Amino acid sequence: MTGGANGCRLYLITPPAIDLAVFPGLMAAALDAGDVGAVQLRLKDLDDDALRRAIDAVRPVVQARGVAFLMNDRPDLAVAHGCDGAHIGQSDTPAAVARKILGDLTMGVTCHDSRDLAMTAGEEGADYVAFGAFFPTATKDATFRATPGILEWWSALMELPCVAIGGITAANCAPLVQAGADFLAVVGAVWGHPDGPAAGVRAMNAAIAGAR
Repeated sequence: MTGGANGCRLYLITPPAIDLAVFPGLMAAALDAGDVGAVQLRLKDLDDDALRRAIDAVRPVVQARGVAFLMNDRPDLAVAHGCDGAHIGQSDTPAAVARKILGDLTMGVTCHDSRDLAMTAGEEGADYVAFGAFFPTATKDATFRATPGILEWWSALMELPCVAIGGITAANCAPLVQAGADFLAVVGAVWGHPDGPAAGVRAMNAAIAGAR
């Protein structure tokens, strides 16, 4: 998972629920529409068998296009099922433990609006840190609210990439790009786009380019 020469890339998170009969095709269309740096499979409240089926259905589509495929919360499943890494929340597997499970695979860590959490994540072996939510979001309860200032602070001091997340759309992302976000993590801006996910990716890429 690498940033682009142009400074900011799209980080695509799956919707909260997916239909495995059609979703791999939607994912392929989205990834073929423009630049995406990573995909995170984020499916809450599924048992392990259902998660394994989802990984096996979506991972090949993503990796065939040279895009990093990350598993939310579950470093054990990421390792067992050929993912490129995992994203860890503050209430999930501790980052230091996840780092040992993942070995050389990519590990991202949720850091909310906290400089201290981000510094700790870096010390514990994170490959990127995620800040947010920056805007209201319907995807999850956003207890924490971050501002572009934390992106400016991090990008000025650290080489470790930072991801901005939370309610980000093509219409509001410019300040985050300009503040130094390496990736913009989105759900609704792509999967909820009125013209479909491919149009959502094109719109986000155009907004990122226009913000530089």
